[in-house]
Amino acid sequence: MSSASSPALSIDRPRSLTVTVAERLRQAIIDSELPLGSELSELGLAAKLGVSRTPVREALSMLQLQGMVTIVPQKGSYVFFPTEQDLVDLCDYRILLECRAVSFALTRRRSETLDMLGQAQAAMEAARAGKDPIAYSRADTMFHESFIRNCRNRFLEDGYAMVSGPIATLRTHLSVPLAGVQDRSYVEHKEMMAAFERGDLVELNSILVRHILNTRHSYVQALQEGLISNGSRQD
Repeated sequence: MSSASSPALSIDRPRSLTVTVAERLRQAIIDSELPLGSELSELGLAAKLGVSRTPVREALSMLQLQGMVTIVPQKGSYVFFPTEQDLVDLCDYRILLECRAVSFALTRRRSETLDMLGQAQAAMEAARAGKDPIAYSRADTMFHESFIRNCRNRFLEDGYAMVSGPIATLRTHLSVPLAGVQDRSYVEHKEMMAAFERGDLVELNSILVRHILNTRHSYVQALQEGLISNGSRQD
């Protein structure tokens, strides 16, 4: 069949309401509007968002696949609440993915990565000046995703996308309560950017691993000290 008579391979479609609802709820979880472990009422969310229960129910199913929501049959839906082992496993996974992504970004898209890192660093400084922990967490996420987005490996990107929501959420919920964590984080990010600018992969990986392990320690400490609480226990 000639190309002239072939049907179009793509069409413009309106944005899915389910996707819109899922993205709004995802950001609410990341920004700590919805506490970890809190119950998510389909009826209540539908009323707040001005939609029917169907797109809310479908959105919660989407977020479950992203690790953001836990759906308990016959009981309800909840914002995820990590165990200590979840935190350890997630940070181990980050080390594997991010160290490889850094290597690829440095050799494949160095200038583009530097531009994104610079934007993230500027956003961090602005957030610190404005004493805005949510903005700082968003800038922190932008910094790390600079490596992922520029690694030019779709499987690494897909692997990171599977956990990007919980990673961003934990930055907000678990780092903020502990004194001094943001100061240390800021210094470590500056060190990482300097090493990337020099092209020193060995030093960069060393700082990155130390940074993620420090993050893991902070997360576990926040849980152990009861600085966050499970909004609605599921058991």
